[in-house]
Amino acid sequence: MKSFLEKIRIKSEPGLRFQDQDQLHRQVNSLFSVVADIYGSDKIVLRAGKLNVLQMMRSENLPERVLALQKIVFEDPTLDSVPESQDLPDILENIEEEIADIIARRTVEDELDKKINAHLQQRHEDYVQEIRMQIIKENAGPENAQTLKKLAILEKLEQKNLVRSALDVLRPAGIGEIVGQERPVRALLSKLASPFPQHILLYGPPGVGKTTAARLALEAARATEHSPFDQDAPFVEVNGTTLRWDPREVTNPLLGSVHDPIYQGARRDLAETGIPEPKPGLVTDAHSGVLFIDEVGEMDPILQNKLLKVLEDKRVFFESSYYDPSDNNIPRYIKKLFEEGAPADFILIGATTREPEEINPAIRSRCAEIFFDPLTPQDIRRIVRQATQKLNVAMEEGVEGVIAEYTIEGRKAVNILADAFALACRRSENRDATITMADVYEVIQVSRLTPYVTRRATNGGEVGRIFGLGVAGFLGSALEIEAVVFPASRDGNGVIRFNETAGTMAKDSVFNAASVLRKLTGRDLHNYDVHVNVIGGGRIDGPSAGVAICMALYSALENVHIPQDIAVTGELSIQGLIRAVGGIPEKIYGAKQCGIDKVFVPLENEKDVPGDTRGIKVIPVRSMDEIIKHIFPATLQNAN
Repeated sequence: MKSFLEKIRIKSEPGLRFQDQDQLHRQVNSLFSVVADIYGSDKIVLRAGKLNVLQMMRSENLPERVLALQKIVFEDPTLDSVPESQDLPDILENIEEEIADIIARRTVEDELDKKINAHLQQRHEDYVQEIRMQIIKENAGPENAQTLKKLAILEKLEQKNLVRSALDVLRPAGIGEIVGQERPVRALLSKLASPFPQHILLYGPPGVGKTTAARLALEAARATEHSPFDQDAPFVEVNGTTLRWDPREVTNPLLGSVHDPIYQGARRDLAETGIPEPKPGLVTDAHSGVLFIDEVGEMDPILQNKLLKVLEDKRVFFESSYYDPSDNNIPRYIKKLFEEGAPADFILIGATTREPEEINPAIRSRCAEIFFDPLTPQDIRRIVRQATQKLNVAMEEGVEGVIAEYTIEGRKAVNILADAFALACRRSENRDATITMADVYEVIQVSRLTPYVTRRATNGGEVGRIFGLGVAGFLGSALEIEAVVFPASRDGNGVIRFNETAGTMAKDSVFNAASVLRKLTGRDLHNYDVHVNVIGGGRIDGPSAGVAICMALYSALENVHIPQDIAVTGELSIQGLIRAVGGIPEKIYGAKQCGIDKVFVPLENEKDVPGDTRGIKVIPVRSMDEIIKHIFPATLQNAN
């Protein structure tokens, strides 16, 4: 501002107030130029016309021009008197001050206008950017730079895998790779691949291939011409121990539930209008396919009963106090779910390690039942050899036999082999290593494993010692029963001792055996001190050890050898008859595990003997006389 006024003063030389007229003319001309610069030539003409000073601006009379300048600058039409010559310097000085004020105001206004325009421009740009981002959100959904970045990180992680699980690599890829379950698998396929498939319950110990067989059976059924399953028929797998639910139906992952708008929070657009939202469960996911429930016996009993209702109706129905069928805001799919239910037409396959008696009878009545066999040492060896082929690795001779001694589960055998393979790779620092016996024994020692079978049959004979057979779960086992007999110090005062931990029914079997032996041999056990022992303290819950105890006592009384490659089972009546017992297939399996070649079973159980006993001879017998003839033929001939 100061520099501009100084420029004016230099042009007009305002400090020389009493100069001649020529100098004043120049000063007035300069001021007119400044005013023209401020307002513009056109606006000066318009303002002069409005104030009637156009003629005065062009006048040769200096005071008139000053008056015209004064009226234009001050914009005051009341100024009419032409100033005197001596007053011109003062009037020009006042005009200069007013022009200075005008220039100052104009400068401040320009600065404010610039700032205001800058703010308006920024506001406009922000508004445009906000509209642009809103449009992007509407088109792109809930994604933003951060969420997209996290998604990219997850997708990158998905592309990186260190190694597959050994079970993934070694799991059977076809029905033919399932070892030791030919009959159960055949039965499973016949019931699933039929034009009229059945619900199925699979029983058996863990690690024998129940889950794998169910999955592969569906694949085989899809390929069958008359099968009702499509190529895309789903296989939905769930563990019964994880199927938690709320009795209030707040949540039920198996059957489905309703998300009410107040308590559970339905979808946002539905909750705002108070509409409940049904959520179909796994039974609907399995529609037209197979629902496989592992450990089905562990499910809540009430949930099992609800599942029965679905099996009957082949639909799941939903209820909610918030559902209003007359509400026009309810989407059609929700109306359909509430009024017609969700489809749930599937085949149920349940697997369990429990006894059949522990499963809901109503479920059992609707299902075909298939029992999977325990795996024999030969089966374990075959599984190990099959696994080494898939791993493409060599193993030292005898490795499969060692693994078979320490487990009867196919899954565990594969894990032992995989751990030994890892040790071999670390030892040789490459994948072409050979699995040695040392690798397997190191895995066994680190895992603190013990041999599954501790009792082994032999080719010789012993007095007072015989193998009985028992069952625990789905696994049979051999029990070593031994007896010793000494003459009592006085006749009739003999003592009979027996393991109390073996159970009361086994103790009763000892007294039954005493009566039968007195009938067969004429000897009264009260004249002897008798001690009967179940080696290892095994508990015998049932009467099936009666025949074995009687045979051990007979051997001790007669001092005859019992072959150590046989086993017996059966309930002994006081008439000397051998009565039926349960668990015959499992007991035969237990005998096979111990290397026993011959098993005696009650004649009444002949129909329970499996068609394929895998190399073991099964002899049905009716009475003690008959079994003695089989075991001690030489003794009887000598007696005759």
